[in-house]
Amino acid sequence: MSFLRAWLIAVAMSAVSIASSLPLGLWPLPAAAQATQTIVVEGNRRVEAETVRSYFKPGPGGRLDQSAVDDGLKALIATGLFQDVKINQAGGRIVVSVVENAVIGRIAFEGNKKIKDEQLSGEIQSKPRGSFSRALVQSDTLRIAEIYRRSGRYDVRVTPEIIEQPNNRVDLIFTVEEGAKTSVKSVEFVGNSAFSASRLRDIIKTHESNLLSFLGSNDIYDPDRVEADRDLIRRFYLKNGYADVQVVAALTEYDPEKKGFLVTFKIEEGAQYRIGSVDFRSSIPNFDTGSLRTYSRVSAGSLYNVELVEKSTEEMQIEASRRGYAFAVVRPGGDRNFEAHTVSVVFNVDEGPRTYIERINLRGNTRTRDYVIRREFDLSEGDAYNRALVDRAERRLKNLDYFKSVKIVTEPGSSSDRVILVVEMEEKSTGDFSISGGYSTTDGALAEVSISERNLLGRGLYAKASVSYGQYSRGVSLSFVEPYLLDYRMALGFDTYWKEQKSNSYTSYGVTTLGFSPRIGLALREDLTLQLRYSLYQQSITLASAYNNCNNNASNASLAYNPTPAYIQNVLGGADPTNSTSSGVYGYGCYGDGESSLPVRKELANGATWTSALGYTLNYNTLDNTKNPTDGLLVDFRQDFAGVGGDVTYLKTALDTKYYTPLVSEIVSVIHLQGGLLSKLGNQDLRMLDHFQMGANLVRGFASNGIGPRDITYYNYGSNGDALGGTKYWGASMELQMPFWFLPKEVGLKGAVYADAGSLWGYQGPTSWSATGEVNTKACPTCGLQYDDGNTVRSSVGVGLIWASPFGPLRFDYAVPITKGKYDVVQEFRFGGGTSF
Repeated sequence: MSFLRAWLIAVAMSAVSIASSLPLGLWPLPAAAQATQTIVVEGNRRVEAETVRSYFKPGPGGRLDQSAVDDGLKALIATGLFQDVKINQAGGRIVVSVVENAVIGRIAFEGNKKIKDEQLSGEIQSKPRGSFSRALVQSDTLRIAEIYRRSGRYDVRVTPEIIEQPNNRVDLIFTVEEGAKTSVKSVEFVGNSAFSASRLRDIIKTHESNLLSFLGSNDIYDPDRVEADRDLIRRFYLKNGYADVQVVAALTEYDPEKKGFLVTFKIEEGAQYRIGSVDFRSSIPNFDTGSLRTYSRVSAGSLYNVELVEKSTEEMQIEASRRGYAFAVVRPGGDRNFEAHTVSVVFNVDEGPRTYIERINLRGNTRTRDYVIRREFDLSEGDAYNRALVDRAERRLKNLDYFKSVKIVTEPGSSSDRVILVVEMEEKSTGDFSISGGYSTTDGALAEVSISERNLLGRGLYAKASVSYGQYSRGVSLSFVEPYLLDYRMALGFDTYWKEQKSNSYTSYGVTTLGFSPRIGLALREDLTLQLRYSLYQQSITLASAYNNCNNNASNASLAYNPTPAYIQNVLGGADPTNSTSSGVYGYGCYGDGESSLPVRKELANGATWTSALGYTLNYNTLDNTKNPTDGLLVDFRQDFAGVGGDVTYLKTALDTKYYTPLVSEIVSVIHLQGGLLSKLGNQDLRMLDHFQMGANLVRGFASNGIGPRDITYYNYGSNGDALGGTKYWGASMELQMPFWFLPKEVGLKGAVYADAGSLWGYQGPTSWSATGEVNTKACPTCGLQYDDGNTVRSSVGVGLIWASPFGPLRFDYAVPITKGKYDVVQEFRFGGGTSF
């Protein structure tokens, strides 16, 4: 019995010893504590005690067990309000001792010149009047450094400083040493043989640093941009037939001596492939695959182009959906022949999963209205899910240029056959204010101020107002476009304009135009658009008094041609200034003494003329780049019929075609063909102002309005008459554009050599006029307007300098005419350009 008592005492003492060595958090709650649930809060100054108690949630049965205490402790620490939290349990109480974090009084930034305080404040997590956390401050320090690195400053140093203030408050100061910009000193390529390094540099967005880099930012090292360049290079090779290409690495290395990054892309090109055959297969019963051939953009023998394969796949899948096969999926396949270097393309049409769209959720559009986004979809809630249509909608949203980024992802719906489309967007500014300036040998100096908005009121509307003022022209214009007329994919636009073209060295007269033009645009295909328009405008001639004085005064030195009194008396038919009663015999009147041509003076006498015309433009565009094309076709065909009311009638037709194709060593060939025809309708004569006027825009080496029919009535007496224009023209040009290989690509300079040919003829305007003082056709039937209208072929050869300058596109041309008309006006040197800033 004594032995049993001794054993029980020893066990009890061992248990007490073990329990006393346990941490406080592992003690079981005393029965009294479980019953009373008393929580005492100590050390709190700003946080209410009841707020602290609210983090301790009783478990089942209303008891605050050990698990609830542990959860409350973790929740309090996670709030970030406390530096330390301790829990003691004694005497049936839970004592929560807290040490509160200091409160941030103010946050300041010092040393930052390139990035404003507002931008940095918006990026960090620490906020004034918020709780101070050292972990958060450290995170903010790294975030500020990352922002500077994204802007190209890798030498940045950010030091946080904490200044303690009374009442448990602190001031937080971030001291920034910005350092210099870290630019890309070189971009190299390893493994490229099909394309030169300079050609590949045109493809990527990362550029080498040069003298003009201060005007841009693409020379600043950005790892995300370099990674995106890898995909651009890969897509470029795939577009040009290199189906096995791999951009295996994009290596970046910081060079302390050059104080910049060296970027190297490693490429494995593989062989170039052509299309061996194109086939169509379908696992869907009664599906006619032959009807899809018209939607294939690839053909046997052509270069393998992954972009054309993708576009063909998309169009075929959309066509299958239109024909009632809503779940049809078109998948391209290809079998390579490694010896023949060909790819046999097979378009497989299969029945896809029967999945429907449950909802389309939009995220990130704070300004743009929902319907503006939803109307870019060719499907809606409840429709069959079609990936091709979803991809098309994503591409359309990106092309709107309302968003920095657009991505459409899918999420599971309420059942296995339902999906939710989520459109994730980040909006950007869509308003533009620009001041443009330019100069050309034709128009002189010109400045323009414009303001525009691409997404007016978030409704997808476009509006623009501009004012221009120049040496020889000035004007005001207002434009407005509703891209979706009556919820159809038709663009309705309005243009109102006033323009004054002043007389210059090429024309003796000025023209003032006031007009209004509504238009409707339709996208027939992605590469084919149609525009319908109506134009209503008023034109009037302005003429200086020296060209319209009709006084036959031989002493007037300001006239371009000043005849002698004897010539006026015997030839022109004017009065002899020495004999007030004398009169001429030929009846030329005042027409020949250096004034403007008969059609100009007649137009001036007729006053303002209204033109009311219906027209359309058909545009076909497959250019790879609208600003700097190297491949593709651009065709512009337009017709205008005047006579729907108004004072004039005519039918005007014009065709303009440009074809770009790359040749060897980055040389691009440009073939430019153009032609036009102005047809007279009914018995009404054509105005001179409605004729085509051509010069350097048709054949370089000639002045504006420098070729074609011209007034030569008094050419033998030193009078150069006005250009009259023609009703027919044609032009052909062959140009080779090439870079200057010894200059960095970023300079933006290219050279060009070209040969032009063309002609303008067929004047059908007025040739006589019975007005007082003008030609007396009864006295002299052959004394009307004399003009040259020969269908002479004008031709020239020349060289050009094309500069994609930071000040806008500039072009300088020097052309020498080879063949020309007797009365044509030559201008060998020509330049022009402008910019927006």
